[in-house]
Amino acid sequence: MHTIKHDYIRFLLAVLLFVPFAVPAIGFADYRFSDFQGRPPIHTNGQTTATPQGLTPAQIKTAYNLPTSGGHGTIAIIDVGADTTIENDLATFDKQFGLAPCTTANKCFEKHMMDSSAKDQGWGLETALDVEWAHAIAPDAKILLVQAKTASGTNLMNAVDYARNRSDVTAISMSWGGDEFSDEANLDSHFTSPYGATFFASSGDEGAGAEWPAASPNVVAVGGTHLTFAKNGTVLYETAWSGSGGGVSKYEKAPSYQIGYNIPKAKGMRSIPDVSLNADPDSGYSVFKGTRWSTVGGTSGSAPVWAAIQSLGLSVTDKKLYADKFSNNDKSYFRDIKSGSNGNCSYYCVTRANYDYVTGLGSPLTIHF
Repeated sequence: MHTIKHDYIRFLLAVLLFVPFAVPAIGFADYRFSDFQGRPPIHTNGQTTATPQGLTPAQIKTAYNLPTSGGHGTIAIIDVGADTTIENDLATFDKQFGLAPCTTANKCFEKHMMDSSAKDQGWGLETALDVEWAHAIAPDAKILLVQAKTASGTNLMNAVDYARNRSDVTAISMSWGGDEFSDEANLDSHFTSPYGATFFASSGDEGAGAEWPAASPNVVAVGGTHLTFAKNGTVLYETAWSGSGGGVSKYEKAPSYQIGYNIPKAKGMRSIPDVSLNADPDSGYSVFKGTRWSTVGGTSGSAPVWAAIQSLGLSVTDKKLYADKFSNNDKSYFRDIKSGSNGNCSYYCVTRANYDYVTGLGSPLTIHF
């Protein structure tokens, strides 16, 4: 007994000595907005190529019953760092797919750097995806690229504030996110606009689990799907993408539009995503960056496309989306995704009729909500 007792004491001492080195510098309970770093949920499929191998604007427009032209006001894209080639990238993309040029000279494109000393932060492909596809879907809208100095929460919110206070902005796309934090509800006012702009955020690419800012009740959280096309170019079927972020917020209460819809198992908290759109890299978007083409996926792509849909119809809000889904003709608004999952968490990871925590209300079939 004496030997066992001393061995146990030595074991406890060893554990106590080891613990300080094993515990992260920032514990879960201490993680707050000041620690937030946004990450772009973007994935490539295969190597870069000389010609585009991914989906084209025409294919996405066919899949979601979108018009070939249109767009109102300005779509603001919130990204990070200094991108010096984006206008050239966009010009190559437009020429490839027969789109009208969108340049600084013709006032279709504007780049606003929040800090002129900002350096490349490795967000170039993300920026190209967001700008090129927002323009492709709503070619008559103006594109405003707002580049935060870094991916810190403070710098990202400064960029969001600049966009939301522009009277010409009708949609704001945020293709980034990160872990939720305990004081996130204090930031909800940043996702409101005195001019009525709608905010869109990627729900994340890690499968089950809520992310911020998608978890804000003032944001349309956009999840991801996979598209399969028939030989004639129509959609054969659309299923959930396994990476689509979704779940129940730890900190945000359920907003009125979700309480009225009565989402199962939400327990009075905010559920995400609200809607979805193509995001699987296996059905990825064609994106030009630098000198080469990439096939790109992730909810990074679905957020700017939804922002462009808002520019086309000027009618996308969370309140309207849930009211439309609750209506008797909901199938005219959404393709209900009923196949696929994003993890192994039982109810919360499986698609089903109406609302689910993988694809939300579904993917769009109109620009009018």
